[in-house]
Amino acid sequence: MEHIPAALWLTEAADAADRQGAGDLLRVVLIVMVLGSVLLAWFLLRGYKRDD
Repeated sequence: MEHIPAALWLTEAADAADRQGAGDLLRVVLIVMVLGSVLLAWFLLRGYKRDD
């Protein structure tokens, strides 16, 4: 195992991130998860409304 200076490692990591892409699937999964959580919270909390 060879020693790689930190600056070189950081540069290689940035290049690899560019090649990997923007992570569109992860972005979509996170948005759906947040929207699903809001919908679930609304569905569960609407039962606590009192019409007295």
